[in-house]
Amino acid sequence: MTTQDTLQKFIFDNAAVRGEFVEISDTWREIQQRHNYPPAVKTVLGEMVAAAALLSANLKFNGAIIMQIHGDGPVRLLVVECDSDLRIRATAKLTEGAAVADDASLTDLLNATGHGRFVITLDPADKLPGQQPYQGIVPLDGDDMATVIENYMLRSEQLDTRLWLGADEHVSRGLLLQKLPRHSGKDDQIVQASEAEDLETWNRAVMLASTLKQPELLSTDIQTLMNRLFWEETIRVFEPAHPQFYCSCTREKVGNMLKMLGREEVDGALDDLGQLAINCDFCGKHYAFDKVDCAQLFIGKTPVEELMPASDIKH
Repeated sequence: MTTQDTLQKFIFDNAAVRGEFVEISDTWREIQQRHNYPPAVKTVLGEMVAAAALLSANLKFNGAIIMQIHGDGPVRLLVVECDSDLRIRATAKLTEGAAVADDASLTDLLNATGHGRFVITLDPADKLPGQQPYQGIVPLDGDDMATVIENYMLRSEQLDTRLWLGADEHVSRGLLLQKLPRHSGKDDQIVQASEAEDLETWNRAVMLASTLKQPELLSTDIQTLMNRLFWEETIRVFEPAHPQFYCSCTREKVGNMLKMLGREEVDGALDDLGQLAINCDFCGKHYAFDKVDCAQLFIGKTPVEELMPASDIKH
């Protein structure tokens, strides 16, 4: 599939400073086609999509990064998942009947009483026996998405990270700069400079990037932005990657979710409804399970499995 979506990595020569630009349009339109979100929700979710791609591109493992905001305002939940191949899906859940102003801020949407939570989960695809995903949970600390992630990265990863994010109905774009920790010897990509030179390069890069305003970010392609901001810098550019929309839902995963609810609850729902209809929150795909389908789910099921709580479901 051809796509305009691009993630471009680069590093500053002779300094432990790296950067990434991302531009997501095709994938962002795919996400929006399945839901009719208010403009303010689109903005925050689109910024999360760009941020998830930027962070995922630096992970050195086969798996997915899952970013969630659990809100206490008109938006109850935002979720973006991006795997190591930059395959992305995203969804939002609003409080029923909630009114959302077009200019609502992240605080208005998700942190109205100060109880919003930001969660990042790193979920390896090839788990070792007994291995659990790594999960970090912090208060929603910041007035915008970029600040929330910057604070998380500094607190949880001890990495100086700056982000510039923007999204509208057409495109989701972002820029990440990161000051890497110094170590002895040579990195496979970075020739280490002195600590003072690293700091000087970092401060200069942040100063240049801070001239970037959101209207320019949203209206300008990433190659032009890179040339405008860093034309005087010596940077090394790597082969671009291409994000794309992908949903990992399957009938088997939905069946496993029903199994974890327990036979008694599933049978009760069947008695009321005749069959169970489940729509994927991410892609909208419809799954239907009748009484025969559900009976087959529980054939050979152990008592331990039947007692597993619904909160353990991963889908």
